[in-house]
Amino acid sequence: MSQTLLLIDGSNYLFRAFHALPDLRTSAGEPTGAIKGFVSMLGAVRAIVKPDFGVCVFDAKGKTFRSDIYPEYKANRPPMPDDLASQIRPIQEFVVAMGWKLIVQEGVEADDVIGTLATRAKARGIKSFIATGDKDLNQLVEDGEIVTINTMSHEVLDEAGVTAKFGVPPSRIIDYLALMGDKVDNVPGINKCGPKTAAKWISEYGSLDGVREHASEVKGKIGEYLREGLPFLDKARDLVTIRTAVEIPEVKTEADLVIRDPDEETLEALYRRWEMKTGGSRAKKQLARAVKKPGEEGPQPGAQMDLFAALPPKVDSDLMPLTPTSAEDPVAYKLIVDEPTLGEALESLSAAESSVIPAGMQIFTDSTEPLRARLTGLAISAGPVGSWYVPLTGESGIRTPEQQTVIEGLKPWLEGKARKVAHSAKFVLHVMANEGIRLLAPGAGRLDDTRLEDYVLESHNRHELERLSLRWLHRDIPGTEEVFGKGASKKATHEVEPEKAARCGVEQAAAIRTLHARFTMKLAEDPGQKLTSIYEEIELPTERVLFRMERTGTLIDTELLHRQSKALGKEIEKLEEKAWSEAGEKFNLGSPKQLSHILFEKLAIPAGKKTASGGYSTGEDVLSELALTYPLPKTILEYRALSKLKSTYTDKLPKMVFEGDGRVHTTFGQATAVTGRLASSDPNLQNIPVRTEEGRKVREAFIAPRGCKIISADYSQIELRIMAHISEDPGLISAFRHGMDVHRATASEVFGVAPDAVTPDQRRMAKVINFGLIYGMSAFGLAQNLGVSRGEAAGYIDQYFTRYPKVREYMEKTRKLAHERGYVETAFGRRLWLPDITSSRAAVRAGAERQAINAPMQGTAADLIKMAMVAVEKWLETSGLKSRMVLQVHDELVLEVPEDEVETVKEKLPEIMDGVATLRVPLIASVGVGENWEAAH
Repeated sequence: MSQTLLLIDGSNYLFRAFHALPDLRTSAGEPTGAIKGFVSMLGAVRAIVKPDFGVCVFDAKGKTFRSDIYPEYKANRPPMPDDLASQIRPIQEFVVAMGWKLIVQEGVEADDVIGTLATRAKARGIKSFIATGDKDLNQLVEDGEIVTINTMSHEVLDEAGVTAKFGVPPSRIIDYLALMGDKVDNVPGINKCGPKTAAKWISEYGSLDGVREHASEVKGKIGEYLREGLPFLDKARDLVTIRTAVEIPEVKTEADLVIRDPDEETLEALYRRWEMKTGGSRAKKQLARAVKKPGEEGPQPGAQMDLFAALPPKVDSDLMPLTPTSAEDPVAYKLIVDEPTLGEALESLSAAESSVIPAGMQIFTDSTEPLRARLTGLAISAGPVGSWYVPLTGESGIRTPEQQTVIEGLKPWLEGKARKVAHSAKFVLHVMANEGIRLLAPGAGRLDDTRLEDYVLESHNRHELERLSLRWLHRDIPGTEEVFGKGASKKATHEVEPEKAARCGVEQAAAIRTLHARFTMKLAEDPGQKLTSIYEEIELPTERVLFRMERTGTLIDTELLHRQSKALGKEIEKLEEKAWSEAGEKFNLGSPKQLSHILFEKLAIPAGKKTASGGYSTGEDVLSELALTYPLPKTILEYRALSKLKSTYTDKLPKMVFEGDGRVHTTFGQATAVTGRLASSDPNLQNIPVRTEEGRKVREAFIAPRGCKIISADYSQIELRIMAHISEDPGLISAFRHGMDVHRATASEVFGVAPDAVTPDQRRMAKVINFGLIYGMSAFGLAQNLGVSRGEAAGYIDQYFTRYPKVREYMEKTRKLAHERGYVETAFGRRLWLPDITSSRAAVRAGAERQAINAPMQGTAADLIKMAMVAVEKWLETSGLKSRMVLQVHDELVLEVPEDEVETVKEKLPEIMDGVATLRVPLIASVGVGENWEAAH
């Protein structure tokens, strides 16, 4: 029985532990996730290997000899996060207390210490196990002498294992690394030379020197890059070569590496200090398992193991490697191209159904239009049981019969009970539906969405998958645009190198799976589980409703829109003639430069603000102010409004009818607005102007099919009601509870008259005050809107707050909370982040404070309408009705209802909407019925 040495790459373990666990903290707020993860992992790997000797090696601070070779070495590394740096010392204290030899040696890297110790051990007949996720250390592997335990993939790699994994034997890993370079350490390699190219060259030419000798034979752009990079190759090779003969003063003989018995007293003190459970029996069991039995050897090459079994249950040990770059330990995968490979995959997927973490899915398509997109590639990642890529277009871009057989064969699993997770799951639902696959079929497993999870956590950030992988996993995965291109130069899936497309898909699918695990834990950290509730009870069910609404679409009267376009065209011509008359000459009304010349030079109208180019602005805000005094700006505004209406709606909508059903299908953006509001695009049906006669006519073109009616239901004065609820102001609450006209009630309070004596003008002013204040309007803004002096407006505001003091308290409290936390919340706990609240610029900061006051109301209104959509959809399904929701516009729901269901829906719809939440004031939804959308108002 040979003796064994276990060498822990402490720095690698450190980052692995930090990213594997959530942001755990002591009661004093000190971070402890890395400490807990590291301690658990160290005990687990010792129990698996059962070493006779052991050492944990960390990188020391400061530069090493490699910086002398190449000053830019590691120059691009970002500083270590403070929350991680603060945990290094306690981790090292735990290492020593657990009986391990700790080495932190200046001037060299941990890899060099590990390489030297493994080489010394080999000379003494001691077998070394190197525990790491760093591919560089595989250059040390020798059969029977030195193996690596990959802490990412849970493999023990000997020479054959290294060759199978990287395509080159351990003796050529140095050449392999030199060709590729190292982004993390800032070692330049050959431009565009990835793992596959490096392995191919070494296989063909034998070594780095062989590649150099044959560089002139390598064709194409990659050949040019190779020849350009030749001068640095020797230095690159030197930088990636691990030294195996450095001086290690702390280790004279193997006796210095014997693992001591744990220092129980110190360990107990450390557990108490960092508020960790001592693990009592678990720690003893791990220690018992770490003692080698007579004749027992360590884990054998090729063995799969769970090095992280000691981690909390929610952290699955089969997560995607959390490494800094995609070049580090890429995800292994298999292709599903025929029935045999399909059968193997389905067998493995079936075995993975009990996993805590669902399978990650990523798709490639031939279009971004939900109803037209055809599936061209599918990647599935199910952790340790495997990852797969399914190519679904042949070389010509046409799906082969074999590929069709594969996707049909996957249908039972896709529609089955296995849980799955995707990024932008609504689009995935559409694409699968286009294939006849129902991911939401009865009995189907839950489908999660990492885009929505991140949106709930950080609504103010962007939610592209590649960004999330970098932000949350610190892993640079291949981006879809990076692989396929974008815009006019975007390549179809079959035009991209198959290996490249497959690698992109599986890396993304694995990232989706790992992100979901991280997000699940992060959501659960919120006290009271409010964020989890927002995701699971509001956002996820809403996504299903939106999917069905988008597929249903809206029927439009194209002939009516054509007639409206002609009429608008004539009105636009008249306005153009009118503008020319007012200007005294013809000019291009669509040219800001010409308009600026006419307004501010020829007509000598006092100019407002300047643009970045130095000219005077002709923006809507400038023209709106000038229109109060001058005729031409008013005419220009009317011209612009009608031109936009014509180009955006009456001209465009008929062209956007889907040939499959004659309807228009908008796409609802769910992870767009910080407040939680939905957006609408392609076409945008939420921005049809309703304050003008022409805009309202456009809504007449949204019609009910024969035998149906359009029903519209919207919440009445929803944001003011939410203000009453959130502020708890008794005056506002009383007005709403007694069914009063709140604007008349406000006018009565502000102007000191009886409610029945309020004039129409006073009510109008009260309405401006009510809405202005909930949007954070200042006295100056209110004065402009009311057409009164600033002093008079300030008096109205003071009178308002005297009558409604709790509203002022709410505003002051909210501003303070926004500054303290960086976010505000809706009534249901949605976080509305305000990045500008700490801005050094007073105007920007003031804008964020106004947002802080209004966002809880807009956000709560957004939550309520989503809850209403979910409740209405559930009622329609359970009641067996044929009525369908077709649109959502802010606080309004639009349904298409068969005539024999109109009375039922008309009666039940407001009841459902009013009852989705209990506020301090009643929710009131008003309902209208008509042949078209406008008539239903």
